[in-house]
Amino acid sequence: MTISEKGIDLICQFEGYSSKPYLDSVNVPTIGFGTTMYNSGTKVTMNDYPVTLEQAKNYLVHHIENRCYHALVGLKLSQNQFDALCSFVYNCGAGAFENSTLKKRIVTGEGDIRAGFAMWNKAGGQVLAGLTKRRTAEADLYLSESIV
Repeated sequence: MTISEKGIDLICQFEGYSSKPYLDSVNVPTIGFGTTMYNSGTKVTMNDYPVTLEQAKNYLVHHIENRCYHALVGLKLSQNQFDALCSFVYNCGAGAFENSTLKKRIVTGEGDIRAGFAMWNKAGGQVLAGLTKRRTAEADLYLSESIV
């Protein structure tokens, strides 16, 4: 399974686009649509050259294909569920997802999935309104279809 345009659009909506490097909410150098590492594995720095919209989308898709998909292997998911989890993993990281209550709830089918998403609305220990909105959108997308 691969991420759909709906999933890419969801990520782009919440990440926002910046052609120039900036520091994210926890002071990590970031560019494009939330890219912290280029396709080569080199970390983004504040001295990097600007990127085009096309380059930024390329970095996003590359990251999803090479760092997010493996976190979802073995889960039986609909396209909307897959897209929602790609957004979550892109933002929080594969390691965080692997050990999360959210994943445990998905695997066991027990517990509140929406609450599992909602737990992840903090950065640097602070609740962020943008992350709360993102988790709500991800949960809405995840719950919009049954497992197939």
